[in-house]
Amino acid sequence: MKVKIDIECSPAEARAFFGLPNIEPLNDKLVEEMGRRMEANMDALEPEALMRNWMSMGGEMQKQMFALFTQAASTKRSED
Repeated sequence: MKVKIDIECSPAEARAFFGLPNIEPLNDKLVEEMGRRMEANMDALEPEALMRNWMSMGGEMQKQMFALFTQAASTKRSED
């Protein structure tokens, strides 16, 4: 036996029916704050600034990896 029930209601009506809180005001504030922060950091999204940040991290990571490999190689030689 199959029973099919179609209910038409808005999301707000469904939340109220199930006793869930209305989080629309919180969501609106969150979206507003995210927009404000994004506008404040727009200069960091310029291509030149992005490349400067990425390259500085890349060079540092390369140095760390080289030091790690050097340390691993010297540890391996001392074990032999």
